Amino acid sequence: MLEFGTDAEQVVRSAIEAGAAAVVAAGGDGTVRSVAAGLAGSHTPLGVLPLGTLNHFAKDMGIPLELERAVETILAGHQRSVDVGAVNDRIFVNNSSIGIYPDIVAAREELRRQGLRKWTAFALATTRILRHYRGVRVHLETDTLARTAATPFLFVGNNEYQVDGIRLGSRARLDAGSLYAYLAPRLRGRDLPKLLALALAGRAMEHALECFATRALEVETSRVAIRVALDGEVRRMTVPLRYRILPGALPVIVPAR
Repeated sequence: MLEFGTDAEQVVRSAIEAGAAAVVAAGGDGTVRSVAAGLAGSHTPLGVLPLGTLNHFAKDMGIPLELERAVETILAGHQRSVDVGAVNDRIFVNNSSIGIYPDIVAAREELRRQGLRKWTAFALATTRILRHYRGVRVHLETDTLARTAATPFLFVGNNEYQVDGIRLGSRARLDAGSLYAYLAPRLRGRDLPKLLALALAGRAMEHALECFATRALEVETSRVAIRVALDGEVRRMTVPLRYRILPGALPVIVPAR
């Protein structure tokens, strides 16, 4: 097991070259993303010790959240290959987004530098951004679609996300070979609490969300560069953003079926 910083991908590749039987990510989704970026396209599997706050990837993969059982899963060594997404060649295992969420994260980090705790800073940043956020105008192109819209966010999932009902935010599978793009062109930033209520009531797709599946997506905005969230971490990227799915690129150690 290794600890990772900003050079995580290079550390992982060095471990592969040294003949590691597996590389274990001990942390949350950001750590998993960093390790997966180095492993994608190799035959070396990813093990996960879910020590983060939300652990979305581990939950969707059925990896136990209890540390002892997660270790037992890794030792048993059962593998399954799953898809990963990429945007401008940056890997993500869960999702990527532009618009309101990356701006909230940037505001949260500024508040944390002022001494606020993480969740207090997040709540305050969310309140401030929701009040004034005007959205982002995007032009989307796939092999079969061209769409221009103003939206509070563009959310691109590695496979399909449940956006209605009690399983909100989960995925049934990560090996269907598609990206799923979600946007809400009929809403403004301040309407997003309403979107959450619609989603919990099972009515978001009916009243607010648009969604389409694709293997590749190009995104243009009016800006030369834009904040992009990758599994909860934010980077500034040059536009256009080129998204693609990498089917079966990541071997993962999972519980035996």
